[in-house]
Amino acid sequence: MRVIGPAWRGAKRTAKIVTLLIVAVVATIFVVRAVDSQRGPPLEPWHTFVPPELSRAQLATSDLAAYLRAEDTAFAAVRANVTDKLPPADRVRFNRYYDASPIYPGRFAQDFNRTYVLEPKGEAAGAAVFLHGLTDSPYSHRHLARLYADHGFISIVLRLPGHGTVPGALTQADYEDWIAATRLAMREALRRAGPGRPVHIIGYSNGGALALMHALDALDDPALVAPSRIVLLSPMVGVTEFARFAGLAGLPAIFPAFAKAAWLNIIPEFNPFKYNSFPVDAARQSFLLTQTLQANIDRHLRAGRLAGLAPVLTFQSVLDHTVSTRAVIEQLHARLDDNGSELVLFDINRGGQFEELLTRTADSALSRLLPPAPRRFRTAVIANASTTTEDMEARETPAGSTQETVTSLGLTYPEDVYSLSHVALPFPLSDGLYGLEPDLADTFGIRLGDIAARGEFGSLVVGVDMLVRMSSNPFFPYLVQRVAAGLPPAR
Repeated sequence: MRVIGPAWRGAKRTAKIVTLLIVAVVATIFVVRAVDSQRGPPLEPWHTFVPPELSRAQLATSDLAAYLRAEDTAFAAVRANVTDKLPPADRVRFNRYYDASPIYPGRFAQDFNRTYVLEPKGEAAGAAVFLHGLTDSPYSHRHLARLYADHGFISIVLRLPGHGTVPGALTQADYEDWIAATRLAMREALRRAGPGRPVHIIGYSNGGALALMHALDALDDPALVAPSRIVLLSPMVGVTEFARFAGLAGLPAIFPAFAKAAWLNIIPEFNPFKYNSFPVDAARQSFLLTQTLQANIDRHLRAGRLAGLAPVLTFQSVLDHTVSTRAVIEQLHARLDDNGSELVLFDINRGGQFEELLTRTADSALSRLLPPAPRRFRTAVIANASTTTEDMEARETPAGSTQETVTSLGLTYPEDVYSLSHVALPFPLSDGLYGLEPDLADTFGIRLGDIAARGEFGSLVVGVDMLVRMSSNPFFPYLVQRVAAGLPPAR
């Protein structure tokens, strides 16, 4: 006969208490989140409608022509189910889904929410696939895609599933759909470029994670198109810790009365080429993608196969509220072989008027995140020439060296800008939508980059933080120069 001792009974009692505490905590979070979700504006048609997309199995066997036909169907569905059915209250000037609005994408010469291809002059020297970020659209790559086309490459700028249509589409899309669409675009790039010609992959934010995933998977699967060059802008190698638990925030949405709990933000859609509203599942999918990516990197590192990865050129702001700059350094570049890969870091403005207002964390970001030389990877730090000037210089250090080469850029930080941001890197100051000094001929019905918001709190339909975040890159000419250095001469 087994004798149950006091220690066993005590352990059982402790386990029961812990279980009850966990249940209580989860229940409390559930109730608080459910109640909190009832605040704010109601869900609109663009939150509840989900347009059709190709399935993952269909993406695996389709070409770009089939993808574009499916895309036409998705956009027609948005027109029929959202735009044509808007209630009078939603027929307002700055609603991108109102067809009489100045920001309605269908009124522009080109709707940059949709997949597009830029052809070079003459015979193609290669092809490049461009992958945008989460909640974003192909608009993000319009400048770099043109650069590639000017240098003889076919530029395939892909709209990833769930994007470009309505925010509700992201409640159903997952990261494996995005991986399948990336593979489709790379197959198309190889077909169009022809055998023996290079295929590059360029990823911004979430698209950076997808670019890396594809390149790593291609090391294992010869049926996949391996890129010969990888260019990353603010890549999502790691995300904030909140994304790890984002799925819990959406739990109350299993009850129809708390449907708004499926959304982290419900904001008016005044940006023609990016969703403002943000569903919980989009955050969850970004976290799952980064976890899968890091496991993929670890697996290849243990097997000694990272050496086969194409050179990676990464551009990253030291201050990034969306992705982890530390992960870009430690989880990616610190693990790459010296194969021509390079990390370009944009430091804060140390020559401006903000020094006394910066937090200690922001002020020390570069020294905390970037280990001292010698480093295993090549770096270029874009920084002030001194603390008394906005003039910028590039400080380049080869892998394994302490020798720093300093080059004046002839570029400056605008005096009222203290740093770049996650969203700034792909856009020049002249960009018509996001530029700090927008080209007035490059118009999309609204200018979001040069807004200087002054007034009283609580008077705008969005938080002021959305309007003051730096959304263009004063060092874009340097970025273009570095990208173009890996391309044939311009035509």
